[in-house]
Amino acid sequence: MLVIDDLTVRIGGRALLEGASARIVPGARVGLVGRNGSGKTTLFNVIAGDMSPEHGSIELPPRWRIGRLAQEAPNGPESLLEVVLKADRERSALLTEAETAHDPHRIAEIQTRLADMGAHAAPARAASILSGLGFSNADQARPCSEFSGGWRMRVALAATLFAEPDLLMLDEPTNYLDLEGTLWLQDHLARYPHTMMIISHDRDLLDNAVDQILSLEAKKLTLYRGGYSDFERLRSERLTLDQKMIKKQDAQRKHMQAFVDRFRAKATKARQAQSRLKMLAKMQPIVSLVTEEVRPIHFPAPDKLLSPPIIATDDVAVGYEPGHPILSGLTLRIDNDDRIALLGSNGNGKSTLVKLLAGRLAPEQGTVTRAATLKVGYFAQHQLDELDEDRSPYDHVRDLMPDQPEAKVRGKVGAIGFSGLAANNAVKTLSGGEKSRLLLGLATFAAPQLIILDEPTNHLDIDSRAALIEAINDYPGAVILVSHDRYLLEACADRLWLVQGGKVTPFDGDLDDYRRTVLAGAGQGITVGSKSSARVDPVQARRAAADKRVETAPLRKRISQAEVTIAQLTRQLGKLDVTLADGALFARDPARAAELSKTRAQVVAAIAKAEEEWLAASTALETA
Repeated sequence: MLVIDDLTVRIGGRALLEGASARIVPGARVGLVGRNGSGKTTLFNVIAGDMSPEHGSIELPPRWRIGRLAQEAPNGPESLLEVVLKADRERSALLTEAETAHDPHRIAEIQTRLADMGAHAAPARAASILSGLGFSNADQARPCSEFSGGWRMRVALAATLFAEPDLLMLDEPTNYLDLEGTLWLQDHLARYPHTMMIISHDRDLLDNAVDQILSLEAKKLTLYRGGYSDFERLRSERLTLDQKMIKKQDAQRKHMQAFVDRFRAKATKARQAQSRLKMLAKMQPIVSLVTEEVRPIHFPAPDKLLSPPIIATDDVAVGYEPGHPILSGLTLRIDNDDRIALLGSNGNGKSTLVKLLAGRLAPEQGTVTRAATLKVGYFAQHQLDELDEDRSPYDHVRDLMPDQPEAKVRGKVGAIGFSGLAANNAVKTLSGGEKSRLLLGLATFAAPQLIILDEPTNHLDIDSRAALIEAINDYPGAVILVSHDRYLLEACADRLWLVQGGKVTPFDGDLDDYRRTVLAGAGQGITVGSKSSARVDPVQARRAAADKRVETAPLRKRISQAEVTIAQLTRQLGKLDVTLADGALFARDPARAAELSKTRAQVVAAIAKAEEEWLAASTALETA
């Protein structure tokens, strides 16, 4: 059992944990959650022995092996398979000793131990892990030094998983993965045979790969059973209960204090007053969880929506070297209300496609037609490095508003998420999440009609990701998403495009279907079933899509009218409720009060009817 007992840890004089305790049973799969900067990684360092606590202790079973993802990616002449196999140090040592041992008894012991640990099947297991993380058989034989830093971090993850330590500790393991790798990792961790602790902001991973949530909040640790959704529900119930208990305790305190103030001077009541003073002194205040409000993320609405399609491509080929296109035969259409998620493992051309759509890459052949005044907001993780580290969020916004008064610039900076003194902090002092917020604000500053988000959730905690989902769903323009966060894609996307084999095709199914496809393929390349793999003439497909939009236009209009009606009636109902809340109205003018009550009943009935109309039209549109 892992025992965290009365732990207090300070960094730079700031307490991150204070009297924190928890007990993790062997075999538990635990997700460690908390706001960015709350001390999750610090707790990992203390558990691993890399850092000493100010007070308290960590107890681990003897001989437990702790496995953590290496901070530096492996880089050497060894093949990927060799790097992963070397992670099991006992196996490597035994195999080395077996080559030089001469004592028959020792040779027998070595061979028995190798057989017990399945050493001879290890290469196949290592290859399976590498395959799941996106490496082909040919890749596994290549030297590690030939791969980029991100891919080498995948190798480090594969080595950590292969070693199967007694306590596996992973800190944001999906940051270097695409959606396909994340889906495989989620499935692998759900079957991990030993104790596991993961720091992650990926809700889907925390809902499906762990069975307990360890929450670090207010410098304390609280263990919850179940996945993240269970944790959210239980935590909400606890918050509600705490608030009720605080109110009840405050009422008791006021009642006792009133008695003391009233009767302290009376001889007959003095003893009772003293008794209540002692009770007040003994009454421990209830410590409620203090929740920090997350600043919302807001994407400015475009001044006007453009006539569809806002982008259309016809038989386009695009790449970086003439004559060697990454993608070809692209015949696509994007409309004002589209929410499109791009699927496909890294290296298949998702980034190439979004650069084409953003106008940052010219087509080699074919035509790209854009609406005349189309503005595109483009966010990509690599752009974080393009921010000027020595300048502040205010400086970056001021560059975009050179002629505007100070108040307007400050207001815009505050809307992005940097109000007051925070607007003047240098970018180099900002956290990864704060830099992402700034970049999102700058990318959408001009109120574009199309927003392209390439891995926008890296560095964002779970609450900030929820704010991003709300911003995307509230935004009236078109959105194209590339993300390894399945929860984000499910909450925002209504169309899926598969980028694979140099082509871009609609994926016929939902993300559950795609997950099953990925896991069935197990890194061998996604082969979509007959529904998706059948070749479709692109011109016919485009005409069919246009016909379908014309056919469903009346339904869309009915939905829009119902939404307007509901909004108007809801405002009218609010005004009526405010008027009727005046109790004196019924005594002062009973006839008017009765008329308003009748009107209110009619408005409620009209809202119900409009909601039924909206639901019927929405159902018909979804069916169509």
